[in-house]
Order: sequence, then structure tokens, then C-alpha cells
Amino acid sequence: MTTTRPAGPAAGPREVVGAGEAACHHGEILQGVFLDERRRPCHALVTLPMHGPGAHAAFLRRSDDGPDAVTVTPPGRAKARAAALLAVRACAAHRGVEPCGGELRLSGDLPVGLGMGSSTSDVIATVRAVADSYRLRLAPQTIARLAVRAEGACDPLMLGPGPLLFAQRQGRVLEALGTALPPALVVGCTLGGGAPVDTLSLSARTDDDREPARYERLRRMLRTAVADADPALLGRVSTASARLGQRVLHHPEFETLTAIADRTGATGVQIAHSGNVAGLLFDPRAPGLHRRVRHCLRALDGDGMTPTVNFSTGTNSGTTTGATPPDRRGDHRPHHRPGPHLPERGPLPWTSTSPRPSADRT
Repeated sequence: MTTTRPAGPAAGPREVVGAGEAACHHGEILQGVFLDERRRPCHALVTLPMHGPGAHAAFLRRSDDGPDAVTVTPPGRAKARAAALLAVRACAAHRGVEPCGGELRLSGDLPVGLGMGSSTSDVIATVRAVADSYRLRLAPQTIARLAVRAEGACDPLMLGPGPLLFAQRQGRVLEALGTALPPALVVGCTLGGGAPVDTLSLSARTDDDREPARYERLRRMLRTAVADADPALLGRVSTASARLGQRVLHHPEFETLTAIADRTGATGVQIAHSGNVAGLLFDPRAPGLHRRVRHCLRALDGDGMTPTVNFSTGTNSGTTTGATPPDRRGDHRPHHRPGPHLPERGPLPWTSTSPRPSADRT
């Protein structure tokens, strides 16, 4: 349940409105096959959280409608509708009443298909809105279970920004790695011209006998990076994970991206494992940071990898890669330069960061 209620349909005498929202992320720091508490191979991931806009949902529950009579605006959000149907039944059972349908309205400016958790954000916001209409606040673990049932796998957006090794197909945490990721400035960009990725078309990962051993090593490295607040080790982990992910993703820009990271002194790169969003990680304490980021932005632009956002891990203020921060008194949408295939759902969000270095600083 949330305190911010997006605009939604007015409720009649036999109608109740609920609202919910959910954040997004910027792809993964680490994703692969790990060993669970019983030493069984398990697919899991660690996302790179972002503060900023995600999905908003309003659910108008109508007691006269049957439990399957749920409409969704905008149309085509099948996963969100599935989540609404599941949440209606779960909440009604908790209240001891008959389930009923209603109208779900989704809004937000998170692009689809770039690997930023857009579908999970929709699903979580939907579940929270349905629960709010029943005047319930569901536990994050309950929301995770409903999300997995609705979309087959989900990101850990319902569990907060702390770094978690999360089994996305089971909706459970394998390990809480700490309270926050190491400090890093992330310079975001899009690959593939910003075109969305059909995650169902991605080939399955190669799960040979060596796979868990490789990823368990990266897990230990990430655990140390978090404990020591070490941005250099964080970059090594994310780059290694992204390189292993190339066996499935085959981004033609990958070597160029890593070369830019090397030339500009970034600690590493991170790439969404189910989309075209990527980022270069910088140590915010490194000397010449403004100059490094400026050169990085120019290099990305020159090689056709459109810069999108820059943000810092573990903070709450945000801006875009524009030369100056947005006016916080007015429009908070980014003045970005979208790729030719940026989805119509909306612009990339500006997120948590200190102001981007302007182009005339060294």
C-alpha cells in the first residue's frame, strides 16, 4: 500500500479504489547459476537498483463484477492482468469475502524491453494496488510469490534497494549481501540502438558442471566488494558477469564498451541480462572524475551507444546526462536523446546521482 495515489477512476457506491507503485532497476550486476542452501544449482541475480520513477497502478475494485472481469489500461499488459487476478483472489481470501473484478490502470515512464524490470514493476504496482483496494499491505515475500506466478520470473524490486542474490524463478532470496552496494557513479547507455529485447527469444544458458563454480567465485567477490565498499572490485564482478552473459546476449558493442571503460578509467561495465541497457561504473573518489565522465560520454555518443542517465549507488537525488541538471521545480523528465527504436512507453528515467559534470569542466 502506498501513500501516493495516481489519478484513477472515480469510485461509485459499490467500488473501492486502491493504488500502488514500484521502482525500477538498471539491469544486473551479477546473474548466473549459483548453489542454494542445499547445494543445488539455482538461477539467481543481483540487480543494480535505481531511485526514481517506475510503474504506478490504480485498481478500481467493483463488487458487482466477477473475479475474472479485470480490464487493463493501457491494453496488452498481460502480466499485470494476471497479477491482478491472482492478487484479487489472495486478498479476498484473506478478508474472507468473495473475489471480484475491476479496472486496472497503469502509468509510468519506464521503457519496456530494455532490461530495467518494466514488467516486474508493473506487476508489483498492480499487486500493491489490488491489496490497497482491500485495505491490506502484503509482505514482500507474498508479492514475490504472486509476481513469479504472474510472469514466470521476477526481479527483487519488492524487497528494497539492498543488494540481494535473488532466485528470480522462485521468488526467494538466496543471500542478503549487505546494506548497500559500494559507491559508484554509473554512466548509463543503450546498446542495439535502444531496441527492446524479446526475452522469450533468448537462448537458454549453458548450465555445464563448471557454471556454478564460476558464479560462486563471483558471488564471493561481490560479497567482499560490498563488505569493503570497494567500487573497483564491484566493477570486476559486473564486467565478468557481463562477459559470461555474452554467450547468450551477443552484443556486438561489447568489446567497444569495455574498451571505452578501459580508456576512461571506469572500474567496469554492467549490462542487463534481458535487455539493451548498459552502464559504465566509475569510482566517485577517483581523481579527474569529471574529465573521465566527459570523455566517456563523448566516446559512447561517437560509437552509437546513446548516453541515457548517470546515477550514483546509494543516494536519492537524480539527474540526466544533459549538460545541466533538470529544473527540480518543474518537469522531472530527462532531456535525453533517445535512440531510434526507444519504446513508446516513455523516456528513460533520470535517477539517483550527484549532478553530472558539465562539458566545460576538467
